[in-house]
Amino acid sequence: MRISSNQYHNTMISSLQVANEGVNQAMLQMATGQRILKPSDDPIGTLRLSRLSRDEAALGQYRDNITALQSRLSTSEATLDSIQGDLQSLRDLLVWAADGGNTPSDLNAMSGSLKTLHDSLLYLANSKNAEGRYLFSGTASDQPTVDPTTYAFMGNTQTQPVAVADDTNVPANVSLETMGAFLQQLNTLTGQLSTPGVSPGAVQPNVQALLGLLDQQLGSVAGKIGQLGGRQNVLTTLDNNQASVSQSNQLSALQIGKTDYAEAATRLNGYTLALKATQAAYGKVSELSLFDVIR
Repeated sequence: MRISSNQYHNTMISSLQVANEGVNQAMLQMATGQRILKPSDDPIGTLRLSRLSRDEAALGQYRDNITALQSRLSTSEATLDSIQGDLQSLRDLLVWAADGGNTPSDLNAMSGSLKTLHDSLLYLANSKNAEGRYLFSGTASDQPTVDPTTYAFMGNTQTQPVAVADDTNVPANVSLETMGAFLQQLNTLTGQLSTPGVSPGAVQPNVQALLGLLDQQLGSVAGKIGQLGGRQNVLTTLDNNQASVSQSNQLSALQIGKTDYAEAATRLNGYTLALKATQAAYGKVSELSLFDVIR
């Protein structure tokens, strides 16, 4: 069987290209530490890496959401703690005001402290986050929680769900829907107590009524603080779990895609020897002619 010069040259060039590509790939794998440089190197491994990358992206977004949500819930909880403290101080004053032994001047003096607490509670109820959104207005976060003039609740009781895991949402807010009505009655009582010559007996029923409302308000605020604390515990658990999953994904990706340096070095040596042998054979054969055969 005869082989033409063109066939021979094409075969040798093809062999040189294959060996050269093998050398380059082995060297690049060893330099980068990545076994899979293109999808065709390992289609199944590429698919697994793609899935792991997609899962990592989702986990990263969930963990970012958790971080932002924890900050928001923490801010709301701290504000509610302050409201609870003001309500407790207000209760102490109202218990004092309910004492029938108070004089009109005593009640007049109490009204100043009640006014201060009223203004503090109104301010706290209308607290905003760093983005300028009202914390306790539900989904109507562009509206104040309590109208400072009419004491109407301007928000709603709807929650703002935040995705923190697959098929898992955690509400980002609580609402203070009853604070406005309470502050309105507090404002009315404060005005009564500030009236010169006010009769202790005349205001006692109103003081007792407000005490009852205040206890309800304290219970409501305490319940909302408990809700926020429970949500933060859930978020901490989810974040820890997702951190573990992320670490496992990264380890799996490393194992799938990392270069086996011993195997790569063996291939590099093999392709290098093949390249040298092919070059040497090509050079020797290229020097031959028909006259060498005739002799």
